[in-house]
Amino acid sequence: MGRIRPDPVLVQAVIAGALSFAHLHDLAAAAGQDGWKAWAYPISVDLLLVAAWRRLRNDGSSRLAWCWFVIALVASLGANVATAGFLDLRHPPAWLRFGIAGWPALAFLGGTLLAHTRSAAEAADLAPPADLTPAPDPAPIAVTEPADSSPELDIADLPAAEPPAEPPRPAPAPAPVPAALVAHARKVADEHHARTGEQIDTDTLRARLGVPPQLADSIAAQLT
Repeated sequence: MGRIRPDPVLVQAVIAGALSFAHLHDLAAAAGQDGWKAWAYPISVDLLLVAAWRRLRNDGSSRLAWCWFVIALVASLGANVATAGFLDLRHPPAWLRFGIAGWPALAFLGGTLLAHTRSAAEAADLAPPADLTPAPDPAPIAVTEPADSSPELDIADLPAAEPPAEPPRPAPAPAPVPAALVAHARKVADEHHARTGEQIDTDTLRARLGVPPQLADSIAAQLT
């Protein structure tokens, strides 16, 4: 059985969390929230902070997650500063009582938005695929040649005219791929590589994303 080694970072996090928890409780109690309500305030602040950080870690940077992360962090830091003697907690100011009383509604709004707002990758999955049908070639324009008023000539005396060379058709432009869909495809490719040790092929990528072959080729080209 291996020895248990304490992690200094984890110990520091537990100490800091306990102190912040106690400061939030003391601040809520000083603002008139007694009993179990004073203990519910630090739990609400810490849960909102963890939910915002989890959204940032899993879905990347977003204004929504950063906004609620900063709000929860300011609430936690504000409690630490307020209980350090900068405020007279025996006679708390009106703005402090107002903020403590309004925090539950604010925390409920933040938690609901963080839990039920789709990320950019999820929105790209639900978006319908772009129309990849190529545009039809334009109809040829008939050109009417003017009547020749010159004397008739023997066709055998005229040199044979070479047909004009047909210009090469340009390659079709690659299908536009949303940046969010490329980011989601890169996450799928990294997961496949971590699981199998091999790069994901185009057919597997198309099956995992559920997109047409032409769009899968465009996504695979951007992943290389």
